Amino acid sequence: METRRLRLLLELSRLGSMHAVAEFLQTTTSTVSQQIAALSKEFGVPLIEPDGRRVRLTPAGRRLADHAVRILAAVEAAKVDFDPRAEPAGTLRVSGFATAIRRGILPIMAKLAQTHPRAELIVYEHEPAEAVQLLTSDDIDLALTYDYNLAPAPLDPAHEATRLWSTDWGLGVPADAATAGDTLAIFREFASHPWIGNSRNRADEDVVRTIGSMAGRQPRLTHQADSLDLVEDMIIANLGVGLLPGDRPTQPGVRVLPLRSPEVQMRAYALTRRGREIWPLLALVLRMLRDLS
Repeated sequence: METRRLRLLLELSRLGSMHAVAEFLQTTTSTVSQQIAALSKEFGVPLIEPDGRRVRLTPAGRRLADHAVRILAAVEAAKVDFDPRAEPAGTLRVSGFATAIRRGILPIMAKLAQTHPRAELIVYEHEPAEAVQLLTSDDIDLALTYDYNLAPAPLDPAHEATRLWSTDWGLGVPADAATAGDTLAIFREFASHPWIGNSRNRADEDVVRTIGSMAGRQPRLTHQADSLDLVEDMIIANLGVGLLPGDRPTQPGVRVLPLRSPEVQMRAYALTRRGREIWPLLALVLRMLRDLS
């Protein structure tokens, strides 16, 4: 069996068309079609079927695509395991949200410069959805992402997730706002205010709408901002209220109300392509991230 054919089938299950697979892998649509036909012949069952002008995987094709995830991961692991370079070296491409880069990657880069001079980290700042897309397309080696306990993010079966740290989040309001109670009481009190969401990640909005449904009030998500500093500036300017981390010092004029019952917790993760996590440099950075958590 040629693992290249399995890769084509797996990408077809993810991208949905042979043309998209051909573009992604920089080959031709006819090559994709011929190789998947050869794979069908190898297994003796149809792996694709017509779906209008396109094709879709048959039940057998979907099962084989599930196996392909594990098979290709094992091949990747074998390549790394037999790599003669035991010392962590090379270039590791990292994408992550700003807090994770500051908290984890920058200290690690400083330490690696002293202990492993042949190792290099290249850093890109992206929100989780953007980082996951880069990891899926193999444009990076490590994605630092986050979700919330009330808005869990789905995990691609081709990815391996390492849980890092958790942070309690609260509601940022003007410092002179007087309120008390649990999360639902706070949401009811501020439901009529404008709310500030995240311009690059829907998870904040999902959390707000989830709690709003529990409280029987749907807040008006009016403004959007990616920078936490800008969110605080907008709160001070009485433009609205918004979610903020509970462990972050705030500007004068902003107070963060703890959210309890239910609590809102942000959870940070390190994502890798399955089978790559034992690459010496990547394994070292993952250990260092866990130690910092």
